[in-house]
Amino acid sequence: MTRFFCSLAFLLPLVLLHSQNNKQFTVKYITETISLDGVLDESVWETAESANDFQQYFPSDSVLASQPSIVKMVYDATTLYIGATIRTDGNDYVISSLERDYRAGGIDNISFLFDTFNDGTNAFLFGMNPYGVRREALIFNGGSDFEGFTTSWDVKWKGESKIYDNHYIVEMAIPLTSFKFKEGETKWRFNSYRFDTKTNEWSTWAKIPQNQLIFNLAFMGDMVFEKPLGKSRTPLALIPYMNTSVQKDFETDESPNKFSVGGDVKVAIGNGMNLDITVNPDFSNVEVDNIITNLTRFEISLPERRQFFIDNNDLFGTFGNSRDSNPFFSRRIGIAENLEDETIENGIIGGVRLSGKLNEDWRLGFLNIQTEEDLGNEIPSNNNTVFALQKKMFARSNLSFILVNRETFKDYDFLADEDRYNRVLGLDYNLASKDNTWVGKFFGHKSFAHDIGNDDSAAGLELFYNSRRLNWGLRGNYVGNDFRSDLGFIRRNDIIAARPFIEYTFWPKKGKINSHGFNFNPNAIWRPTLDYKNTDYLLFSSWSAQFRNQTEIEVKMFNRFTYLTEEFDPTDTDGAIALPANEGFYYTSFEVEYQSDSRKVFSYSLEPNIGRFYNGERFSMEAEMRLRLQPKVFLSLALNYDSINLPNPFPSADLWLISPRINLTFSKSVFWSTLVQYSNQQDNLGFNSRLQWRFAPLSDLFIVYNDNYFVNSFQPRNRSINLKFTYWLNI
Repeated sequence: MTRFFCSLAFLLPLVLLHSQNNKQFTVKYITETISLDGVLDESVWETAESANDFQQYFPSDSVLASQPSIVKMVYDATTLYIGATIRTDGNDYVISSLERDYRAGGIDNISFLFDTFNDGTNAFLFGMNPYGVRREALIFNGGSDFEGFTTSWDVKWKGESKIYDNHYIVEMAIPLTSFKFKEGETKWRFNSYRFDTKTNEWSTWAKIPQNQLIFNLAFMGDMVFEKPLGKSRTPLALIPYMNTSVQKDFETDESPNKFSVGGDVKVAIGNGMNLDITVNPDFSNVEVDNIITNLTRFEISLPERRQFFIDNNDLFGTFGNSRDSNPFFSRRIGIAENLEDETIENGIIGGVRLSGKLNEDWRLGFLNIQTEEDLGNEIPSNNNTVFALQKKMFARSNLSFILVNRETFKDYDFLADEDRYNRVLGLDYNLASKDNTWVGKFFGHKSFAHDIGNDDSAAGLELFYNSRRLNWGLRGNYVGNDFRSDLGFIRRNDIIAARPFIEYTFWPKKGKINSHGFNFNPNAIWRPTLDYKNTDYLLFSSWSAQFRNQTEIEVKMFNRFTYLTEEFDPTDTDGAIALPANEGFYYTSFEVEYQSDSRKVFSYSLEPNIGRFYNGERFSMEAEMRLRLQPKVFLSLALNYDSINLPNPFPSADLWLISPRINLTFSKSVFWSTLVQYSNQQDNLGFNSRLQWRFAPLSDLFIVYNDNYFVNSFQPRNRSINLKFTYWLNI
């Protein structure tokens, strides 16, 4: 079986690749000076070639865009310049706020994608809106899903915009050192996409079928440089910080106030590699995580937001299956459990991170971080190492190797032998055909630890077929009962899972519906140690529709079976009688999800769910309301209500999660955001308020206030205020 999947993985790309006719334009080399002012009055713009004739992506993908976009580029020895003229039907633009790294959907903006190594796998994105607000992002895994898109990446560049009658102009200057590329390169793959709220049109320079994401890297044209690119002379970047904090823990009556200093160093190695060094890093300014009501028996993974771990994160974090067995999950570093099994921060002493392109076909990633010991909580100092190596295969596929090692080098009396080290070796083949019709993954991993047991491996396969109407996929994986990755995300062990799916989409030529379709997705799990007993299955069926006015609706049905191997209380009520182990439950529920037009000043989403829940009933409502008072105020309110009614003597509960958020952008450099989160399941009312002043490029002053209270007694739990100063210095 293993030989069959390996052979399939390597042969499919050869069968499926076919040629594509790429659009292209020439990027002219200049010696003149360009002034960034949103006015394309320099003579070089008159002679520059343009990327035009944008193709409509929504509501149709078969005609040219009704509102033209004209993109021109020139470059000199150090900088790539972009001048884009975006035609519109009026000047009543929609934006979310003045804050950097906005979400593009539902507002007016344009984005530019650069695949600098021409591999269809990774790309840099830069974008602007009519008000001159900037964003940058990294795209990986070919842009085949939303997990391969992150705006947490930051880099220095400049841009200005200017609004005219029925059009706006964006003018950018991006240092070539902001990219990674091969010395002597003469061509990058390029695409651009644009959202126009007035005509309700999305468009792209290189045509992208609607069944693919708008940032998919399989569909790009070429930008050809007039003369080869030279060696990138990236300066050494020093990013020191100072942080002072005042804290109060009301449960222990302690006030661990502190002052700390540290920082990062960024070193470019050649044109394709980055070396990042961090000493005593501080993440107090990182956006707080959203609380999630968890009614499952399993841990929930949350996205990485810490800047040090973002660049080239796909080299480390996309191995295995993100749902069941991911061998490296960077959020494991810097947290630990105390003696009460509560998750607490575990300080990082320092670390290094080497990542990037060795050449056209090879990528390398190396990460080594040392964490602090906490003897009071019996937490050892650990060395955390990850080594990854990736080889490009065929057009857009790759073969990747990973080694993960967590080890303590010191003898601790409280540490058992089996917890002194843990290692994982893995091999993944990531399949992506040239036109993204076929994508998939085939992987095998093995873990090592003292007396770990023999059932210490994990493996899986995924194979998806994407077409305009018919999509289907085969997904399956195995996680051994003894498989262990201390730095990974392992949802549960001892499973064989099968998750095929099929969906069919209709594209009406007339009417209010742009597309609609049906989806059927059966899921089943067997437990090898229980004589391969089928302990879980889910039959998921749905119908969804996207309307031409940007509203969306989906109707879902869930038919479930769950066999509990351990006692479980889904309400997490103290002292409650849990549902018994060794008993199976059949239950069916229905859900409707509605998303209103996000272009409107007020938009909302609703998601009611009703039906059986184990041996009882459940009604839930998820809702979010958003009010935009542009350009400076954005208000939102997220609500999650679950009413769980189980028969006596089992517990029933009404669970509330309420999260209002206020974002104020006083200018393009001063931002204030406040998030309140009320959760009676976690018995916490939390306030997080963050004021940010970006006084220089990527240099900030933060004031962050956190306050937490018990819900029932409204007694304070902990409180802190942080003042953090960070400065980006190029040498």
